[in-house]
Order: sequence, then C-alpha cells, then structure tokens
Amino acid sequence: MTDYEAERAAFRLDVPERFNFVLDVLEKRAAATPDGLALLALDSAGSETDRYTWASMARETRRMGNALNGLGVKKGDPLFIMLPRIPQWYVAALGAIRIGAVPMPGTNLLTGKDIEYRIARAEAVAAITDSEGAAKVDSVAANLPSLQHKIVVGEAPSAGWTPFDRLLETGSADPTGPSDGRGPTAADDPMLLYFTSGTVSYPKMVMHTQASYGIGHTITARYWQDLREGDVSWALSDMGWAKAAWGKLFGQWQQGATVVLMNMGKPDPDQILDIIGRHGITEFCAPPTLYRALVQTDIGAHDLSGLRHCVSAGEPLNPEVIRVWEEGTRGLTVYDGYGQTETVNIVANYRCMPVRPGSMGKPTPGFDIAVVSETGETLGAGEEGHIAVRVAPDRPIGMFGGYYMDPEATEAAFHGGWYFTGDKGRVDEDGYFWFEGRSDDVITSSAYRIGPFEVESALIEHPAVAEAAVVGKDDPERTQLVTAFVICAPGYSGSETLAAELQEHVKKTTAPYKYPRLVYFVDELPKTVSGKIRRTELRDRLREGGG
Repeated sequence: MTDYEAERAAFRLDVPERFNFVLDVLEKRAAATPDGLALLALDSAGSETDRYTWASMARETRRMGNALNGLGVKKGDPLFIMLPRIPQWYVAALGAIRIGAVPMPGTNLLTGKDIEYRIARAEAVAAITDSEGAAKVDSVAANLPSLQHKIVVGEAPSAGWTPFDRLLETGSADPTGPSDGRGPTAADDPMLLYFTSGTVSYPKMVMHTQASYGIGHTITARYWQDLREGDVSWALSDMGWAKAAWGKLFGQWQQGATVVLMNMGKPDPDQILDIIGRHGITEFCAPPTLYRALVQTDIGAHDLSGLRHCVSAGEPLNPEVIRVWEEGTRGLTVYDGYGQTETVNIVANYRCMPVRPGSMGKPTPGFDIAVVSETGETLGAGEEGHIAVRVAPDRPIGMFGGYYMDPEATEAAFHGGWYFTGDKGRVDEDGYFWFEGRSDDVITSSAYRIGPFEVESALIEHPAVAEAAVVGKDDPERTQLVTAFVICAPGYSGSETLAAELQEHVKKTTAPYKYPRLVYFVDELPKTVSGKIRRTELRDRLREGGG
C-alpha cells in the first residue's frame, strides 16, 4: 500500500458463494508452486526439524481429512485441538477445515476443568492433543458424553487413545470433497471456534466462517504485516490463541509467505534475535512484553539485515520501546495493530504513513471504525467513547459470525448498526485512534486476556475464601497484574502463607497464567445496591496506592 486513502477507496475482496480455505488457497498454491515453502518448523534450540512445501502440506491435509471422515467426523462437527507449536497442529486443523469440520484450538496451559468446559459447551466429538494434554482430557472424560474420539501426538497415557500417526496412515492422499466440484463448504459456513475471556460468565465461543478468517485475514497480512510472495514470517504465539490465526496461517498463506513455527519454551531475547538472522526472517510479530525484553539486549550484536518489517499487537506499545528498537535495528519501526478474536486486523499503522508512537493507527481498508457513545452516536475528535465497527448496511469481511450457541451474547454486542468491541478509545484530529482501556473488566497481562470470573470462581472453591473480587493493577512491564481481593471464611485469617496457598490453588484449578500475582485480604468488597462488585472502585484504590 502506497496511498492509504486511495487504497481504502478502491478496496475490494471478492467472496464467492462457495469457499474452503484449504481447497481454494492451499491446494491452489500446491498446484501452482508445489515446491514453494509453506511451513518451516524449528525445535526449542532454533534448529530446523521439518519443512512443508505447499504440495506436501496439501497432501497431509488430504490424508487427515480422509482419516477424520473414516472416523465418522462430519461437516459442522467441533474438534478440540490442544497441541504445542508443532506441524501436527496444522495437519489436524486444516484436515478438519478441509471437510467442513470445525477446529476449536486451545492453549496447552488449559487445565482439565477448562478442557471439560470447552468440550462440553461446544459438544465437541473429538480431542486431538499431546501426551500431557491427553492426561488432562482423561481426568474429565467421564463428564463428556459428546467426546467420541481421542487422538494423541506422542505416547498415550491410557487405553482408548488413537496415535496421531497411525490415524494419518489410514487416510488416503486422494482429494476429499463432493464430486459435484462445488466444494464441501459455503463461504458463510463455520470454520473455526475460539474461546474468549469471560467477565461475568465463563468464556464465550467466537465463531468464524470460512470467509471471515479464510479471506478476511488477507487484510491483516496485506496491509498491517505488509506481506508479499516469498516473505518469511514469524509470529510468536501459542497455537491456542487467535493470534495464531492472525499471524501463522490464513493471511500469510493468502499472500504466499512462508510461516516459521518454533516450539519454544520461555522466550530468550538473544535466541530470538539470533533466529531472525539465522533463518532469514523478513517479517516479525511479537507482543509488547517481548519487545520490552528485546530492547534490553544488545540488538546490534545480531544480524538483522534480512528483517524489513516488524509489528506488534495485544496491548498498546510504549513509545520508548519503539524508539529504542528503531535505534538498535538502524531504522526498523514497530507498527502497532489492533483487533480482537472476533475480528481480523481493524486498526493499524502502515508503512505508507507516519507512525504516531502510542497510537493504534487508522482503520484498515474494508472497515469503518469510529468512537461512539453508548447510543451509537459518533463522537468528536478527542472525546473518549466506545471503539465500534460499522456493520450496517453491510457487514465487513473479517467480522465473526457470532457467539456460537449464544444468541443473547451476540445480540448484546451488536446494536444501532455497530459492533461494540468492548474497548474504549479516542480519535485525534487527523484520524489516528488511541486506546484508552477496556469497557468491561477483562484484564490484559503480558498479552494474555484474562476474565476475572474464572479466577474468582477458582478462589471461591478454596475453603478459606468466603468471597473474592479480581481486577487488573496497572504495571509498566505486564500492562496489568492479576490482583485478588479476598474475604476470608470463618476460622481463617489473611497471611502471606495463605496468599501463596491461594495462588497455587488457582494455578491448579484454572490455566496457570491466570493466577493472582497480588492477593489482598479485606473485610468487605465495594458493591452496587443490587449486590454487584464495583471493580472500578477496586482499580481506583490500587491506582491510589491502597490495597
């Protein structure tokens, strides 16, 4: 993109009536450039373990699709997939998408309780995971009547699991799909389910269609990530988050870029910079927390000459980090972008226009974004309000299909011709958007989005807790720290020992990254007249230095 306004005016994405990402993108690339590199897999040391060309990846998805068909998996069936950053995730997810089944990615940090909720809520028919995940599934399988098939990558912890490789061997490499040539899916058929953070209830299921992510993420990759044929793209993300769909698959392959996949543990800044040079990364995406760590290292000691474009998302990026990164890399700007699990990239900074450090940028082509009042009236420059997406008269490509099996939540998010993102912001006189915070109580910590409800529920399960409220405390490194206010049950009193015990309890009850790093013991919690906890008051108390 060389002219922002001209591109917005001319923008168009064609959406055919019938569309399937695997058949219409992956297979077409496999036919046109079979030896082109689609996926480069690295181990935790950064060494190459696998490489998949367009042709070999297409072949493996055919085998997986046929194998799933052989199990009786049908179009529309949800499949829970919880795998680390390994190629089998692609084979499993794309094999399912190919036949119209609906993958439900989950992060490996999920506990058995988390897994039970997701599989039961979506009525998933299969679970595909690794050995560690299989043990978690086993711990709750008795409560999951819909779960018919259990598939494991690696060693099975018990009987009843089908080895992934053995299942793949049962699948033919012949093309799948109906013989009429129309393809297995319509463009508006469900393709993918992600669970979002919950505030006053358990997580909702975000349903994306074949078009909304399979075509819509072209916007993400083309404009914000500036990807083109032959680029080598590396986005640091767990495969269970929507960020993987943003940066590791749909838009990247639409643009013809190679995706780099590293099965890494705790990020090591020097190793990351070394890998960028060693494997010829041309486009790099990381959360702000990682950029903050990267700028603490000697950036100049690494060969980043092949890197031409850097992006960040998940939370606002500090202007100082942008400045230090640009100096260390001799001119590389970090381009911030904004969107949600429910959308593709909808606001971004672009190479063709000046970056205002700290700003989200301007709306992406194809999206009309505004800051509006509670009633949907567009606000003036500088006025804080709700960040909203115009969905009437035409719904933009890249918007989710709704909250799966939850019409009430869907209806609550769409009103007055707008989709309300749940975030607040403002627009300056030149049309740049600035993030001001969440409209609800979701906590953003180290790029994780954490709903307080699950943490509060986990705390209340402990016998020492009578009542609990969880909020985010502002933090310069992690954006926010998960902070718990606890009223002790009769017979218990607050102490450092009890606080540590509660932290360990939450780690075991829900995903470990959600545990409260700070625990305050209080005699009462501020509430409204209707009995709802006033989390805003608790956040204000923390900002004023009180616990």
